[in-house]
Amino acid sequence: MSGLVDVLVIAAVAVLVIARQFRARPIDTDRRWWLLPVVLAAVALREPGVLDPHHRAESAALLVVELFIALVTGAGWGWTTRVWTAADGVVWTATTKAGMGVCGVGIALRAGAFALGSVRGLHQDSSALMLGLAGTLLVRGAILTWRARSFGAASPPAPAYGGGIRPAWKERV
Repeated sequence: MSGLVDVLVIAAVAVLVIARQFRARPIDTDRRWWLLPVVLAAVALREPGVLDPHHRAESAALLVVELFIALVTGAGWGWTTRVWTAADGVVWTATTKAGMGVCGVGIALRAGAFALGSVRGLHQDSSALMLGLAGTLLVRGAILTWRARSFGAASPPAPAYGGGIRPAWKERV
């Protein structure tokens, strides 16, 4: 993929993920929460530009720093997201202001790492950005799934006496 397509894919995924986090939504612990991060990582690692061929050691160190920032950002985002159980037993999630603050700090730190690499003369491809986004989403999803599962399989409240039983006079033979 070209660099422009990579940037557009990254921007679309980021906008989609962040926009979905502003509203409360039920979380399904059985779904494949890891699929999108794995696909993003596979696309990122498929590209040859993850490391600068002229400065392999420096670009690898910078990539490790960027991935560390991404993983810490994902963990912070996952732990600052509100998780609760509704009366019907469904587990819900919504990002808090603190969670958005963690994301903002993570983005600023990654931009700073990118700027540091540019000052040092390292060529950085959008693959590193996509790999970091995949790491952030993977860690956040894992933490949210673990937190949602810790609520247990909450059963809906039991009906009152006779609840759910149809009266005999309405039954048809």
